[in-house]
Parts: sequence; C-alpha cells; structure tokens
Amino acid sequence: MARAHPRSRSEFFDFQTCPTRWMDNDAYGHMNNVIHYSLIDTAVTNWQREHGFFDDQTVQFFVVESGCSYHAQAGYPDIIHLGLCVTHIGTTSWRYDIGLFRNNEDTAFAEGFFAQVQVDAKSNSPIPISSAFRAHLDAIFRR
Repeated sequence: MARAHPRSRSEFFDFQTCPTRWMDNDAYGHMNNVIHYSLIDTAVTNWQREHGFFDDQTVQFFVVESGCSYHAQAGYPDIIHLGLCVTHIGTTSWRYDIGLFRNNEDTAFAEGFFAQVQVDAKSNSPIPISSAFRAHLDAIFRR
C-alpha cells in the first residue's frame, strides 16, 4: 500500500497554535509520539469548547477511533500549528482530521484523526447529532 503524501495547510480550516516544551522531546531529541496524540486531543477539545459544545451536561462525545501518521520530526523549541477539519458526518458520529504543522512549514509533519460518537449522558446510548452541532461540523467539513 502506498504511503499518503502529507497534506498542506490549505486542506484544513480552524487553526490553533501550541508551543512545544522541553519535556516533549524523547531520548532521540524529537517529539515523543504520545505528545502528538495530546495535541490532537487538545485541538478537538478546544474547538468544541470554543463553539459551546464541550460542557453540555446532557450529551457526551465518546472517542471511538483515533490514529496518527508521522511524516517528519518536530521537537522543542518548535511552534506547532494544529489545523482541523471534518471528513465525515453521520447520524450520530463524525470524524475530525488534524494536521500538525511545524513552525511556518506548509506541509504537515504529522496527521491525526479522531472519530467521535454523540451519546446521551445518562444512558450512554448514541443519539443523533443536533442541528446546531451539525452546522458547526459542516462549517469545517472538507469536501
């Protein structure tokens, strides 16, 4: 199977910036892979909070799948730019793709995804995505 080429910034919509920390480096001097996942989770959570959907007590968003592909290295003292887009919207679930960009580079050094399902907070059963949340997802949907 051919390895996918890294995507460019233009393929993502909402961007956030996070500085790296000395402790993010591993013994090889580059960012440890667990930090990539932490950045991906932070990008999604911040986006949901900014749009008022993270603190809703009646619904919860469960992660059902995640992953990351690595194309190049990053590490302290790089500034990481996290680009977010949605690549799938279903009835009860959706998928974010997140591009991690080092400093001012246009090509992602890593790309992750984060699939979630919306559930009722009491029953933990999947429930349809509300029209308000769907509109926000659609605003960053990559066609």
